[in-house]
Amino acid sequence: MKRCVIIGSGLGGLSTGVILAREGYDVTILEQEAQIGGCLQCFKRHGIKFETGMHFIGSARKGQTLNRLLRYLEIDDVALSELDRQAYDIVRLGADEFRFPNGAEAFIDQMSTYFPHERDGIADYMRCVERVANASSLHTLSLENADSAISNEYQLRSINEVIDSHVSDPLLRNVLVGNLPLYAARRDKTPFSTHAFIVDFYNQSSFRVVDGSDHIGFALLRKLGQYGGRVLTRQQVVKINSDGARVTGVSTASGDSYPADIVVSAIHPVPTLAMTDSSLIRPAFRRRMASLPNTIGIFSVYLEFKSETVPYMNNNYYAYPAGLSPWDSEAYTAEDWPRGYLYMHFCHDSYPRYAQGGVILSYMRFDEMAPWLGTTVGHRGDDYERFKHQHAERLLDAVEVAFPGLRNNIQQYYTSTPLTYLNYTGTPEGSAYGVARDITLGVSCHVPQRTKLPGLYLTGQNINSHGILGVLVGTVVTCSDLLGTEHIYRQIIKANQ
Repeated sequence: MKRCVIIGSGLGGLSTGVILAREGYDVTILEQEAQIGGCLQCFKRHGIKFETGMHFIGSARKGQTLNRLLRYLEIDDVALSELDRQAYDIVRLGADEFRFPNGAEAFIDQMSTYFPHERDGIADYMRCVERVANASSLHTLSLENADSAISNEYQLRSINEVIDSHVSDPLLRNVLVGNLPLYAARRDKTPFSTHAFIVDFYNQSSFRVVDGSDHIGFALLRKLGQYGGRVLTRQQVVKINSDGARVTGVSTASGDSYPADIVVSAIHPVPTLAMTDSSLIRPAFRRRMASLPNTIGIFSVYLEFKSETVPYMNNNYYAYPAGLSPWDSEAYTAEDWPRGYLYMHFCHDSYPRYAQGGVILSYMRFDEMAPWLGTTVGHRGDDYERFKHQHAERLLDAVEVAFPGLRNNIQQYYTSTPLTYLNYTGTPEGSAYGVARDITLGVSCHVPQRTKLPGLYLTGQNINSHGILGVLVGTVVTCSDLLGTEHIYRQIIKANQ
């Protein structure tokens, strides 16, 4: 039995642990915080539960990609609530709203009602999205239909370049990228493949996890325990040990040591590499990982609503002021922030009539956190509290334009910044989604699942993509390296028969 230590109990760490434990590994997951789950974590205020990261999921109907992966992980006891099939996403540009329905044909028909002169271009765009998504064996979980030529092409072409090649209407181009906050895309930098995977993922079907996505984390924890694995909290790994030839285990801040044949890090590659001084990890590789761009951070306002005052909103609402494009929202100034926001409700019941809580998200750069670097949660001073209050009020003002009277129905609100995210996840600069994909960097932007130090592996959002599907695909990549790709795919097929 091989001993495996996994650093981090987020979705990547837990899912990797379940697969390896089921395959006979002796798995120990070490979590630096008191609570497991990473971005699956939720918190409660006055009995209301708030999501911190996994706000909604896609492709969860039977036979769809995420559903197949959850069945493979034996996660079948998590309740889901489907978003409005006629408008799972709503994009507001100025005073105009555009509704995104599930299904490629429904999407083409709906967009064509707004842009009848662009129907052919919209159809071409959706066919391109499906072609790129289906070309990836990791996205389809099929080795038979992979098309590396298509995958490679659209990993090197930007989102805006591809969309502009299909449609010419400037407004339509902006509508099609209205969900940019989901992946913090950058103009001329983010590959179209990232956009295609996310559009296809949510266009197939969209759901919220009833009563919080932490239920996914707890389900994985239970499954891990059934296969003999364990999670230890308040165990911050500070050193990855090796004997000069391969890893031998890890040491924690509390002075404990955990011997291991395999160490899998589910956290960002930069803090991971800082834990080992092995000469097998070349300086050039360390420099390349350290120089990788990270996605922008997020400012969040968590809303606690007065009882039975706010009807439950069964869609995600993206809004941008008149005259502004979703692009370049990260380039805001002190005067024009926020350039856009994403507003959602939390689903506390399978069929809620009223919302108990919601969240507003908007970009925030880490350089704004400079005055409070080195401080800890709850001890950042009055200036920090004033900063958060001022930004929360400005964000509420922006939302009030689309939802008049919302303020009157808010009992209380809570805020978080990229600094909060840095403290709880350890992601450099409080980045929302970790390493950013950038076509201008080519292959140097790639984070491998296997390192040059034998026995040290990486998993999680940085080796593939963020979000529940991106992270689980990263898990498949890492576990395939250890167990064999064909073996993993056979197991996924078997679990779904």
